[in-house]
Amino acid sequence: MTPTDTHDTYDTDVLVVGSGPAGGSAALLLATYGIRTLLVTKYGWLANTPRAHITNQRTMEVLRDLGVESEALAVGSPSHLMGDTVLCTALTGHEIGRIRSWGTGPASATEYASKSPSPMIDLPQTYLEPILVSNAAARGAKVRFDTEFLSFTQDDDGVTALLRDRVRGDEFTVRARYLIGADGGRSTVAEQLGLPFDGRMAKAGSMNIVFKADLAQYCAHRPSVLYWVLQPGAETGGIGMGLVRMVRPWNEWLLVWGYDIEQPPPQVDEEAARQIVRDLIGDPELPVEITSTSLWTVNHSYATTYSSGRVFCAGDAVHRHPPSNGLGSNTSVQDSYNLAWKLAMVIRGEAGPELLETYSAERAPVGRQIVERANLSRDQFGPIFDVLGVGAGSDEEAITEGLAALGARTPEGAKKRRRLEEAVQLKNYEFNAHGVEMNQRYVSSAVLPDEDLAEEVWDQDRELLHRPTTRPGAKLPHAWLVDEQGERVSTLDVVGSGAFTVLTGLSGDVWDTAASACGRTLGVPLRVVRVGEDNSRDAYGEWSRVSEIAEDGVLLVRPDGHVAWRRATAPDTAAAAQDELLGALRRVLAR
Repeated sequence: MTPTDTHDTYDTDVLVVGSGPAGGSAALLLATYGIRTLLVTKYGWLANTPRAHITNQRTMEVLRDLGVESEALAVGSPSHLMGDTVLCTALTGHEIGRIRSWGTGPASATEYASKSPSPMIDLPQTYLEPILVSNAAARGAKVRFDTEFLSFTQDDDGVTALLRDRVRGDEFTVRARYLIGADGGRSTVAEQLGLPFDGRMAKAGSMNIVFKADLAQYCAHRPSVLYWVLQPGAETGGIGMGLVRMVRPWNEWLLVWGYDIEQPPPQVDEEAARQIVRDLIGDPELPVEITSTSLWTVNHSYATTYSSGRVFCAGDAVHRHPPSNGLGSNTSVQDSYNLAWKLAMVIRGEAGPELLETYSAERAPVGRQIVERANLSRDQFGPIFDVLGVGAGSDEEAITEGLAALGARTPEGAKKRRRLEEAVQLKNYEFNAHGVEMNQRYVSSAVLPDEDLAEEVWDQDRELLHRPTTRPGAKLPHAWLVDEQGERVSTLDVVGSGAFTVLTGLSGDVWDTAASACGRTLGVPLRVVRVGEDNSRDAYGEWSRVSEIAEDGVLLVRPDGHVAWRRATAPDTAAAAQDELLGALRRVLAR
């Protein structure tokens, strides 16, 4: 296959609208894959407030594949500073409880560390976006700031976008093969495309106050990303708590405070913002530098399909939800990781355009799941308030009475404390939802399920615990191998990089031969990895325990690290192996 359109017909292969986590990662991925890419944003620079920050292991694995994980680790706050989540009446006030969070507890730390080569970190959007966009530009993507997307038209051969230069004031058009709308929760691209949405917008109102203050004396002994403050007036999105969020330990912060969505948006000047900060901290004399204030709404909305024709949407443009669980930027980066390799292979003529239909099929269910999960996590503060006998908008007297009842040395007090423990345990589904972050199972024509394998049955909590598997549709399990220098290397390090990988064992000779023949037939680069060779020894026996195939079996791993097809054992002949692998590739690539 070859592209049907001449190179000179287009100003770029892919136009990316938006420079946030979805747009920045899309541009970086496409540039890394050698695709001509133009990223435009109407803003003069990248994120100017911290916004998204929790960066989970799957996203770190994407950054690892892109070769920028070390940059993220250098500027992010490490996992040991991310938990415990603290519930209190003020940072100087009564502490209600703590929640082991983000896999930092003694039990979950082992589970998290064993499932990925990459740690979870806290990486505010102000640090993530420059990593993505600067590396995209360094690898060949063109980046235009102060360039506003206005509209598009599409036809069978491409997309023509109308843009405005906000510095000069003139309008101009760009012709691209494909367009990606990564322009946020009020996406113009998604609106013009007419994507169908379920759910509702603007369920509740919240305010961000970004500030600088030295809070080490209140936080360093109980390091956390999130300090939830039960205080009158703190109806954060209807939760009933204000939030003091660490941006940089322990002197940069973001405070979240609620407002009534049914009333006009509040006007908060610097002095009012400073007073809110001091109230939640509990220190009336605290020196506070207010950096910015902004308003946002709690949404419960997701697109049921992510594309139409040659136009695709990603990130907050298609899934809009509260920040609970820290899923926003992670899901956005992972949307682009799913889409970019498919666009690259279609543009290069290595895959049929039908492959692009699998983007919606695979990612829309994930988007729906995270919107539902984030909103449910928000609601699961309710049982904590029920135990305390308080609700959103409670006055200080009611809160004081609730805490006194909780601390009573009586049978009723003991019962309340047990109920509080149970209520707090529910918050594991927000702060330790490892399964939500890692258990995606794709179902589409780009995944060929085992014909004789029953539907996956979960014997553990699917949202809390990650269960690695090589079943087609799941991401490749992490296992440590050892290279010829004796250095550890993850199974995730020997796949990806924009190419399909044929993964087998030492006795899988037939797959090596088959991969070479299939690569020549289809004109598609195929990497072959033989676990057990000098550069990938299964020194710990970890791969043999998680591979779920025999040594001469095979996995066909997609560029995004998800298993497309597997065969538990080798067929009887090399010719049969070649026929089966070629058939699998043709189906996956829509060839």
